[in-house]
Amino acid sequence: MFKDALKLIETYDRIIIHRHSHPDGDALGCQIGLAQLIKDNFRGKEVYMVGDEAKRLPFVDVKMDELPDEAYRGALAVILDCGSSRLICDDRYKLAEKTLRFDHHIYCEKIADLDVVDSTYESACGLVAMFAKVCGLKLSPASATALYMGMVTDSGRFAFDSTTARTFELAAFLLSQPIDLNTLYYNLYAEDFSEIIEKADNMHKIRFTGNNVAYIYTSREELPASDAAPIVSSGLVGLMRDIKDVFIWVNFTESDDGVHAELRSNRYDINPIAVKYGGGGHKKASGCTVPDKATAMQLLDDLNALAATTTETV
Repeated sequence: MFKDALKLIETYDRIIIHRHSHPDGDALGCQIGLAQLIKDNFRGKEVYMVGDEAKRLPFVDVKMDELPDEAYRGALAVILDCGSSRLICDDRYKLAEKTLRFDHHIYCEKIADLDVVDSTYESACGLVAMFAKVCGLKLSPASATALYMGMVTDSGRFAFDSTTARTFELAAFLLSQPIDLNTLYYNLYAEDFSEIIEKADNMHKIRFTGNNVAYIYTSREELPASDAAPIVSSGLVGLMRDIKDVFIWVNFTESDDGVHAELRSNRYDINPIAVKYGGGGHKKASGCTVPDKATAMQLLDDLNALAATTTETV
């Protein structure tokens, strides 16, 4: 599949790179990393990146391109880190002559003419890094740094059980370039003191079901006016990750679109529950958006029932 993907990239002179909306480190990292990889290896190609602002990663100084519809005529559109077509940041990828996808989510639907999907990778950046390695593409510090950022963030700093020996092999491959790890980690994880206080306040909102599923529910009235619900939801869910004897946790955040739910587990496959409510993702990290609080509580009941079942020891 990598060789077929390479042929597509070699064939087209104009390449437009998409990813999911509200990008995290993996989505933005593989978008920047692949764009730079193509520029470094195929001189003269027009390479563009499209999508919404990366509010989660304000230190990443990259401006998305604004393109007319005509730009897609005769072009290749590449879709990254996206398991569902409704989450793609710009649906004009459908206007392209050919489409290619690199993704590491559980396969839900065919999106592109060529889908390179492998859910055994810890990140989409890891999949793109393997593509570069297998195809013998030249790395630059810029492409390696961007791809490494996505591997770090989507693996939880290499702590999640999606991390494998291959993850470290690919990290070593990327570190063959002079990546400034001190600056990268500082930019990713340093927080204003006010943000730390806000997290502490939110920790007081954590509640537990009868089977010890931890959850936070944030109403629209509690949501800071300047923040987008998906960003808040993904940020708060991590607060519950290390609570002893909690093996499933979920964050709910209200918005004009409904209630965003981020589901996590370190023991159970919670993906089928996310899919049941119109979402998807990974076995132990998934998300969805439900219409109202009542439906969110039904989802919570399903997680509570799942927590009552037995599974392997962590």
